[in-house]
Amino acid sequence: MGSSTGGVRMSEAAAVEGAFENRLGELREIKEAARRGPDDAATARQHSRGKLTAHERIELLLDPGTFTELEALRRHRATGFGLEHRRPYSDGVVCGWGTVYGRTVFVYAHDFRIFGGALGEAHAHKIHKVMDLAAAAGAPLVSLNDGAGARIQEGVTALAGYGGIFQRNTRCSGVIPQISVMLGPCAGGAAYSPALTDFVFMVRETSQMFITGPDVVQAVTGEEITQNGLGGADVHASTTGVAAFVYDDERSCLEDVRYLLSLLPANNNEAPPVEPTADPADRRTDRLLDLVPTDAAQAYDMCAVIEEVVDDGEFLQVHAGWATNVVCALARLDGHVVGIVANQPATLAGVLDIEASEKAARFVQHCDAFNIPLVTLVDVPGFLPGVAQEHGGIIRHGAKLLYAYCNATVPRVQVILRKAYGGAYIVMDSRSIGTDVSLAWPTNEIAVMGAEGAANVIFRREINAADDPETVRRMKIKEYRTELMHPYYAAERGLVDDVIEPGRTRELLIRSLAMLRAKHADIPARKHGNPPV
Repeated sequence: MGSSTGGVRMSEAAAVEGAFENRLGELREIKEAARRGPDDAATARQHSRGKLTAHERIELLLDPGTFTELEALRRHRATGFGLEHRRPYSDGVVCGWGTVYGRTVFVYAHDFRIFGGALGEAHAHKIHKVMDLAAAAGAPLVSLNDGAGARIQEGVTALAGYGGIFQRNTRCSGVIPQISVMLGPCAGGAAYSPALTDFVFMVRETSQMFITGPDVVQAVTGEEITQNGLGGADVHASTTGVAAFVYDDERSCLEDVRYLLSLLPANNNEAPPVEPTADPADRRTDRLLDLVPTDAAQAYDMCAVIEEVVDDGEFLQVHAGWATNVVCALARLDGHVVGIVANQPATLAGVLDIEASEKAARFVQHCDAFNIPLVTLVDVPGFLPGVAQEHGGIIRHGAKLLYAYCNATVPRVQVILRKAYGGAYIVMDSRSIGTDVSLAWPTNEIAVMGAEGAANVIFRREINAADDPETVRRMKIKEYRTELMHPYYAAERGLVDDVIEPGRTRELLIRSLAMLRAKHADIPARKHGNPPV
């Protein structure tokens, strides 16, 4: 009897185990089908456009084997227009988390093979969930964008889904790093989410961003233009300033997203990661004497100066193709991440204009939000004069950079290489607006304006009345330069902390930043400021 009962129990156990195996097999088949997408032909079409699938992109972005997917089996519940007969798993977006260089990163990626990556209610809820998790966990969020905008068949619920994304983008701004990677089309209201994030990456030929497409533009204005001509990567990298980085292919693009993440903290309560370096902190930078001409009118490449000063000559330039008269870059000094803002004498003599002010202001704000110390390298002849600049609002736009620096509480060190004239000197993180340490080379010229212009204003009558006006003018220029523009004038008045040898620039930057590492700044009690926008 006992033997018979035991046999029945074994049979029941085997049946249960068999049923469980069947369920596991079913689960694996469903998940594999969800990963493969609608069909092999859709994947082939994606590859034929030079584009990877959502999962392939995520594998390139994250450390191997670390991706954990959320809601892979989510399906929409919409009806009408045939949607009830098309309910693919994932609903066109892949969401989850993994690691980049061992640090947690959240990600969502549109799957263009499903509804063209268009956003519907279920699609949006998945994105909302991963954004909320990123905020709760205090970890960066990367969006891999390749979608056709709102899903028209779902109407206003799709638009509401975008509203939820925009709200979360804004709430997370300055709290966790947000990076948008454009790998396909992005039209209409969908373009505003990337615009709300910290950095936008784009790939040439395959990614575009615009509010109204070429067809609408032609219908309304009569202008004929291609998608890339209207909103392609190069347009946004060099003309509009929307794209901070642009690449020829997805692989190199995603590799630099990883590099950028390695330079950023996980959130605003952490310091950026420190990397050991073999580059000596006291390494002399005497090569700067050859890179920077003593003649203030002679151009040179500020990027070569940055390369000489930072660890191993490595830095990541932000908006390299836009507003090129100012350089904004992330780099390391003695293993610690710094943000560098520098005038670029190789373009427009390094003057500040509307676009340069906007570019530098946003970069300063980003560094301040994420505890990245600021190094400002100054060689500026002033603001760009002209009717177009004045009518374009140079006062308002220049004030953006001034506000950003005055509002920044991170460690700030200024180095004046050569000229620093007028209001532009003040705006470029001068002592008077709160820089912690101000250093200058012996070639510095700090003044209200250049000696030639100053002499023409101050001694105008004397020059005009002279028998030899040109000789008198040259004498007065020399006099003004000797009296008010010698390299120790500002140091004598405490507006420069020290005049240094260029060969010690790296060493003294590192020493200054180390001293300021525990800097604490009291912030006034207020809801928020009201910066010029």
